[in-house]
Amino acid sequence: MSHAAPLLAMLIAEAALGYPRAWPHPVMAVGALIAAGERGWNHGGAWRQRGGGVALLLLLVALSVGIGLAIERLAGDGWGLIAIVAIGTTGLAQRSLHDHVAAVLVPLARGDLPAARAAVAMIVGRDTEALDEAGVATAAIESLAESFCDGVVAPAFWFLVAGLPGLFAAKAINTADSMIGHRTARLLRFGWAAARADDLVNWLPARLSGVLICCAGRGGWRTMLRDAPHHASPNGGWPEAAMAGALGRRLGGPVCYDGEPAARAILGTGAAPDAADLARALRIYRIACLLLWCLVGALAWLR
Repeated sequence: MSHAAPLLAMLIAEAALGYPRAWPHPVMAVGALIAAGERGWNHGGAWRQRGGGVALLLLLVALSVGIGLAIERLAGDGWGLIAIVAIGTTGLAQRSLHDHVAAVLVPLARGDLPAARAAVAMIVGRDTEALDEAGVATAAIESLAESFCDGVVAPAFWFLVAGLPGLFAAKAINTADSMIGHRTARLLRFGWAAARADDLVNWLPARLSGVLICCAGRGGWRTMLRDAPHHASPNGGWPEAAMAGALGRRLGGPVCYDGEPAARAILGTGAAPDAADLARALRIYRIACLLLWCLVGALAWLR
């Protein structure tokens, strides 16, 4: 069965309706399992920690694939595809990502820096208390670009490849990476498998995300190709550098995490972004999402 037509329906439905805020999101259950696994299996020597992380990752993928296969088998064809589309929307984040970044733009545009800092703190891990307008805009734009890959293109890509099992597995891996894939003393070995798996899962989607952003922004190709390899992540630099080039602004640079400075590569050239550039980035994001719909729609038509 081709997954292109159901995916197109999922993308349109999720963008239009989002996820009901009153309902607990399925990713919370994944997060609880990861947290429990980390508490129970992240101990002992280096090899035991790494083995525990591998075991947790394999468990997450097996459960994700099994649940996805079970749902698809129960749903079948015909009207059951509506259930697959409805369930699949939980793995996409077009609407929520747009709304979270727009929540930063509104106070930033009116000069309410404390409210803008509080809003951007909801979507980034860096310290935000001392950020100026450029710092808030930079953080929000970087999060928008990177999350376009993690929350939109990657899950859509893996649904297209393998249906709900692929979508669920990709989301589980991404959630594991965000929770335990950090280079801290406690998680360096235990989270190794999650971090490497996330790099693999996002390799193609990250580059596709960069292409879509450059197309949506009508430029940025040279910046993406030049600066993406300098990013600390093998994938994160592609959509971020593409957005920097499309905007003609400078992203990246040093930040602080928990009071500790962290050096980061500079992406793009020009001035640091401001509120107007954040508004432009949101417009590019919307067009990039629309281009993704067109691409999926073309695949559905060809099939």
